[in-house]
Amino acid sequence: MNAALMQSSSLLASRPAFAGRQIAARVPAVSTPKRSGVCNSVVGDGPLGDRWYPGAKVPEYLEKADLPGTYGFDPLGLGVNPENLAWYHEAEKTNGRWAMAACAGILFTEATQGSNWVNAGAEADLLLPLPTLIAIEVLVFSLIEAKRYEGFKKTGKSGFLGSFPFDPAGLDSPANREKEIKNGRLAMMAFVGFASVYANRGELPIQALKAHIADPGQQNIFTTDQAFPITAAAIALAIVPTLIEARQELDPDDDEFTAIPW
Repeated sequence: MNAALMQSSSLLASRPAFAGRQIAARVPAVSTPKRSGVCNSVVGDGPLGDRWYPGAKVPEYLEKADLPGTYGFDPLGLGVNPENLAWYHEAEKTNGRWAMAACAGILFTEATQGSNWVNAGAEADLLLPLPTLIAIEVLVFSLIEAKRYEGFKKTGKSGFLGSFPFDPAGLDSPANREKEIKNGRLAMMAFVGFASVYANRGELPIQALKAHIADPGQQNIFTTDQAFPITAAAIALAIVPTLIEARQELDPDDDEFTAIPW
């Protein structure tokens, strides 16, 4: 059937028509969504098409930026400025890396030693007085961060001291960049959970997990003293981005909402 349609279309294109005019074969073109790689995260094979909700409209500046793990999500318009967007993405990766290291350390020390991560620094046997250690840390990290910022401004990539990008193991790839940003976001959320459960119950993460498994009906986020504000905040964080997106879709002629106007 398709072959016959294509053959007839080609015959129409080559056969002279009335008044000597050429008849162009009108075969509908099949448009293929643009996908520059894993990093774009705009169109994909996932259940949501690699968007943060089905049918989400991807901002043009996110499509052009081609950053890993965006999924078209920026309801506050934080990335409208290209320079800000690049730096925000770098900051997110940096915080995600620290969170992954922190979560791994917290879980490892609790599992092996039962240590309380909240008081670990205060209870440790320090080689130097605490004020001295703080001064050394400020100086060392100021140098490292200054060099990182300088290298990022020149290359647009993460690095360490004079190496940009910093990839001694040769693991950098579009797929691994996507995995890193996902795991970093998960670790940041996990750390918030670790801090929340300690503030509310005075429990360490593995200890809280065991208590929840033993009695899930009584040991959960809804049975704490802060259950209502935590639940309200979670609902608000889940709904507000969708409301902003819906407003923009219903009134596309209105100025695009941006949390930071510059």
